[in-house]
Order: sequence, then C-alpha cells, then structure tokens
Amino acid sequence: MMTLDTLRDALPDYARDLKLNLGTVLTPAGAPGLTEKQIWAVAVSSAIAARNVTLARAIEQLSAPYLGASDLGAARAAAAIMGMNNIYYRFLHLVEDPEYKQLPARLRMNVIAQPGVERADFELCSLAVSAINGCGTCVASHERQIRQHGLTREAVQSAVRIASVVHAVAGVLEYESYEPARASTAA
Repeated sequence: MMTLDTLRDALPDYARDLKLNLGTVLTPAGAPGLTEKQIWAVAVSSAIAARNVTLARAIEQLSAPYLGASDLGAARAAAAIMGMNNIYYRFLHLVEDPEYKQLPARLRMNVIAQPGVERADFELCSLAVSAINGCGTCVASHERQIRQHGLTREAVQSAVRIASVVHAVAGVLEYESYEPARASTAA
C-alpha cells in the first residue's frame, strides 16, 4: 500500500527539500485556500502532466480517500486537454504573426465547458498543468477564471506550489529510476 511517507522515502537525500515540501503542500495547512479534494485533484493533474507514470499512479492511489470517480476523471481530463491547449496557445503567444490569432483553433475542447465537476476545481487543475507546461496565455486565463469563481490568490498560489513540487518530484524519481544514472553517481 502506497503512503505519502513511502513516496517521500523514495526520494534521495539530495532532494530533501522536495521530501519536506511534498509532505506539506498536500495538506490543508500547506495549501491554504484549497479543500482536500482540490489539493488532490491538482496533484493528480500535475503528476500526469509531469509525465511520470509511476508517480501519477501513486498520487492517484493516495487521492482515493478524497476524490470520487468524477473528480478523478476531471483531473485526468484537465491534464489531457491542457496538454493539447498549452502547445497550441503557447504557439499563438510566441509566433510573431498576429494573424494566427484570427484563425479558428479547430480543436475540440468540450470538456472545458462541461468538466463534470465544480468549475473552479477544473480551473485549478488546468492552471496547474498550464504552469507545468509553461503556457503563459493559459496560466493567465485560468488564473482569471479561478478568481472570478471567488477563490483567493492564496488558493491560486497553493495550486501552483503543488504543481511545482509534484513536477520536481517526478523529475527526480525519473532520474533515479534510470539504472545507468545511479551507477555513474555511485562511482
């Protein structure tokens, strides 16, 4: 059975700060402004966006007491749709030809209109994934939506803090899982 302590113990000593942060940001005290459901939905979306299957499955398992099937589905959907949108809208932002913004996207995005959960919760997940994927346009848009739904700046910050820690943990775990990397550091 996976526990948060098991996950933290998998991190090496050089990632001691990540161990501490992971134990903090996934708690109501460490993520002010967010409910436990929001904390774990953001963590799931972030782990999927970080592209570490082992971590994503562990976070999903740890989220079970807090997320129902629709919450888990929405967290996964936010990671999926933002994986597409962040590339497209980052391109629109970075290209130096404003005419591209006038063209229709022609990409299906129905889940954004009907995520199956509270709109603010879906926006928090979308914000976290957009922060991981580095899409400034999407980050700004989702932050505005979250604030329009009545959440505080502290809640926004908490979601992004979760995303940053989960992303960093995913990278360290990926590195540590690669056997030649461990062998070369031991020498």
